[in-house]
Amino acid sequence: MIDIRFIPSVTDISSAELNCLVGNYPFLSYEFLSLLESSGVVGKGTGWHVSHCVCFQGDRLIAFLPLFFKYHSYGEYVFDQTWAEAYYRYGFDYYPKLVSSVPFTPITGPRFCCALPEDQWQSLHYEVVQAIKSLAVQNEASSYHLLFPTQSEMEKSISTFDFSRRAVHFQWFNRDYQSFDDFLAQFSSRKRKNVKKERKALVDKQIEFELLSGDQVQPGHWDAFYKFYVITYAKRSGHGGYLNKAFFTSLSETMANQIVLVMAKRDGKYIAGALNFKDGEKLYGRYWGAIEHHEFLHFETCYYQGIEYCIEHGLEGFDPGVQGEHKIQRGFEPVFTYSGHWIRDEAFRIAIEKAVVEEGSYIQAYFDETSDAVPFKKPQG
Repeated sequence: MIDIRFIPSVTDISSAELNCLVGNYPFLSYEFLSLLESSGVVGKGTGWHVSHCVCFQGDRLIAFLPLFFKYHSYGEYVFDQTWAEAYYRYGFDYYPKLVSSVPFTPITGPRFCCALPEDQWQSLHYEVVQAIKSLAVQNEASSYHLLFPTQSEMEKSISTFDFSRRAVHFQWFNRDYQSFDDFLAQFSSRKRKNVKKERKALVDKQIEFELLSGDQVQPGHWDAFYKFYVITYAKRSGHGGYLNKAFFTSLSETMANQIVLVMAKRDGKYIAGALNFKDGEKLYGRYWGAIEHHEFLHFETCYYQGIEYCIEHGLEGFDPGVQGEHKIQRGFEPVFTYSGHWIRDEAFRIAIEKAVVEEGSYIQAYFDETSDAVPFKKPQG
């Protein structure tokens, strides 16, 4: 007998059991999810109300799915604001909705983490989604959304949703490169020269870089980085960012060995920084900021330094997050990301699915176009 429950805090379950389920993936770890709660960036008053789904077999935790009641669409990066607007035009409420995602983290990864054998995964996932749909009905939520699952998870769970949706992000893949120059050797001549020119421009300005992890990251680094983050977010979006200083500074207490902080320095003063997370396979770029503007500083801090780190440490890939066709010319390649959607109201479901189907042809065309634009040498013959 499997007991499916919804819990108001990740602290209601065992940290050891959860981490055993999710493995090394940092964004579903007990440390990351509990830090979101303890720092106050999710929870009461934030629009992210925790209701994680957990499954027990006796006293043993056998499955976990992050779940939130959402009262807005911020911090998700699978954009459904037009759906909400359609609801409001007809006098209906789109919020609350239920979302399985990692807050403020548009990174593909496992979502339904399960200890059961593969042949039992699908049946339990089906039961879990049915329980979530019942929860939605009980709380008058409009919908349920699974955001940024892996492709295989989306394929296995597609029958539980009304429709799926794709988007295009850009990621870097390590093809056994021995050095950054080895990586650049795969570029066409002109595009290789462009990257070298960008990197040299910062050397000429005597901008240096430090890559910090573990106990190398000190309070002063967080002071500087948080300032960069807030200022840059305010310039870009008019607010100081989703995360607060307590979140960043506490990372050194709970996840020190899973962070890589890139700090740029000029004339002995820190001027920019990028925060990455890592596991045994990938580097994940998450947050960036700067207090000085220098051409190419963003590319070096957020991309080239991360690529060098992956090559040096044998990581297989680098997922820098959303946005940016500018990534293509720096060696990042287009990949599909996925989301699954269930809409409670039939009329809205039909209309939204039609729009998603129409959107799909544009997404495929964009993927094909950006695939042709990668900077690598074209095969001969």
